[in-house]
Amino acid sequence: MVRRQLPQPKEIFELAQFKRPELNLKKRRLDAALTTYDLRRIAKRRTPRAAFDYTDGAAEAELSMRRSREAFEDIEWHPDILTPARHVDASTTILGAPSALPFGIAPTGFTRLMHTEGEIAGATAAGQAGIPFSLSTLGTTSIEDVKVANPHGRNWFQLYVMRDREISYNLVHRAAAAGFDTLMFTVDAPVAGYRIRDVRNGFSIPPALTLRTVVDAIPRPWWWIDFLTTPKLEFASLSATGGTVGELLNSAMDPTISYDDLSIVRDMWPGNIVVKGVQTVGDAVKLIDLGVDGVVLSNHGGRQLDRAPVPFHLLPQVVREVGHHATIMVDTGIMNGADIVAAVALGAKFTLVGRAYLYGLMAGGQEGVERMITILRSEIHRTMALLGVSTLDELEPRHVTQLSRTTALSPTTVRQRDGR
Repeated sequence: MVRRQLPQPKEIFELAQFKRPELNLKKRRLDAALTTYDLRRIAKRRTPRAAFDYTDGAAEAELSMRRSREAFEDIEWHPDILTPARHVDASTTILGAPSALPFGIAPTGFTRLMHTEGEIAGATAAGQAGIPFSLSTLGTTSIEDVKVANPHGRNWFQLYVMRDREISYNLVHRAAAAGFDTLMFTVDAPVAGYRIRDVRNGFSIPPALTLRTVVDAIPRPWWWIDFLTTPKLEFASLSATGGTVGELLNSAMDPTISYDDLSIVRDMWPGNIVVKGVQTVGDAVKLIDLGVDGVVLSNHGGRQLDRAPVPFHLLPQVVREVGHHATIMVDTGIMNGADIVAAVALGAKFTLVGRAYLYGLMAGGQEGVERMITILRSEIHRTMALLGVSTLDELEPRHVTQLSRTTALSPTTVRQRDGR
């Protein structure tokens, strides 16, 4: 029989722990975000639909984006037991210099449309966290201003080869003069992908004031106030703007980009050069044989060619072909620190996060980016500890199995299926 007694006031007071309320609404909002998906939900509430969909969407039916995300969701872990990881260290060396974490911020275009702090917020947060920041050719902050925002951190520049080659060459020289240590030569955007959400939203640069955008702005007045009361958008390469994103890209990009262009830029760039947008094993092997410093397996976040290969699925094949000595990086679909750990286990030297970064930016400017980094850092450390590894070097392919919701049919299988 349970013995009962009257509650003692002293015991009640010991149990009553009243948390001091947080009066800073932004901090309270961000502290409540426990995952990057939480940041996405906040971002969706606070950002006009056209700007949010530009970040959130992808090309055509958005199959590449979904498959890339599913690839990370479909992994299976194989943890080591009785191997305590008391002090987890997720730092690494990438392209000859340190990074506090195995990921950096990916290059994103039109970033100040997502939040007025734009690349300055991203570069500052990255510098404070000790990870690289990448500036896009279509970024909305100049090369020089990013250097000012992140004077002692690692800055990378993502290069599109323009129809007017002198524009691209000038950007290369400016990035080198500003001390950027790595150039991302991007090869997956000879023309603009067909992003249906943007077309349906009438998304243009600069945003057009229509009845639809005005109605959409009513619950988000702070975004428009920030947009209209801060300096005009400036692009790293485009001297004039006007039109849809697709029209701007198609007017600037050159579909005739070739290995000759890569050779010319390689000769004029003094630092590391990596090729971003590699989507086949053969191309990865050829580029490594040509002596580039690294490749980024990427389908541009699913924003260019829909039904493109999934970079995470491609990773083990590329590592097998070019060996662990090559610098192989991967992006597209990363939304959790566990995704990053899985990529490293399968041979990636580094990863890049794009949408997760922009969700944080839209959710709270620089503080939102800092929160995104904190979330991913915590997930990386926790996953490594649960796997029983203390350093990234201890991660091996045996720790993870890639499962797949789709199975490729070999030519033999196709012939058998068709009765040939």
